[in-house]
Amino acid sequence: MGCVKRGKALRERLREDKILVAPGAHDVLTAKIIEAVGFEAVYMTGYGTAASILGSPDVGLLTMNEMVSRAACMAQAVKIPVIADADTGYGNVVNVIRTVREYERAGVACMQLEDQVIPKKCGHMLGRQIVPLEEMAGKIKAAVDTRSDPDEMLIMARTDARTDYGMEETLKRGKAYAEAGADILFIESLENEDEMRTVTSSFGVPVLANMLEHGRTPLMSASELEKIGYDLVIYCVSSTYAAAKAVWDLMKCLKETGTTAGTLGSMITFEDFNKLVGLPEIRRIEREYHSGRNIEAADGK
Repeated sequence: MGCVKRGKALRERLREDKILVAPGAHDVLTAKIIEAVGFEAVYMTGYGTAASILGSPDVGLLTMNEMVSRAACMAQAVKIPVIADADTGYGNVVNVIRTVREYERAGVACMQLEDQVIPKKCGHMLGRQIVPLEEMAGKIKAAVDTRSDPDEMLIMARTDARTDYGMEETLKRGKAYAEAGADILFIESLENEDEMRTVTSSFGVPVLANMLEHGRTPLMSASELEKIGYDLVIYCVSSTYAAAKAVWDLMKCLKETGTTAGTLGSMITFEDFNKLVGLPEIRRIEREYHSGRNIEAADGK
């Protein structure tokens, strides 16, 4: 992105007619893969991060510091915009103000706030409760007022009203959050294509679709979502589920056969992995500044 500010780059991309696809990443390695494949943005999933850091479900156990630390590492490791889950802002409006400052300092292009009661839950789990509309609108306004530069970081507002409170309340909240200054709206857990079309035609700001495999919302392709009016789509936990399945299969094979030889075809090679994580650049730096010994020999590994 050069010297272009992160939030500005994301905002300008969202103005284009083509939908922006931001796959979910639960760790920095996954984010680097997403960038290397050619995607233009990455979504730091709270669901996947809870699984990655704590090995726990997405039920509000992660702290702000844990999420900010992961977001900062991700934003430093990739050049594409990082859209980062910030849950409820980790408290009331005063906590939201601090959260905005920390996420902006971390270098994310957009932070997401949701209107659930603390402790929050994954947006496709049942039993979610939401705070009063006025409280969440106040959080959004505080977030918008607190960020130092709208070109550095966008604010995304998510509502979980649909499942237990219906479409009327959902649309009411989306409009209120947009009026409070949200740059992007995330209307969670819509249950059919008609509801999705209603949402994409109801607001004057970009709208995000969340594609969660086996979730409450119909699983659709990016092109299908673009046709019904979405500006941005996240495949939030696809990589988390794929990684869990791959490691599960690997460990079963090792346990049963005593070797990993039968799984080599599903692994990245030693050389390609080192390229992915940036070893050639480290070697270049060492050569340029005459640092490190046996560099040429190491390059042969």
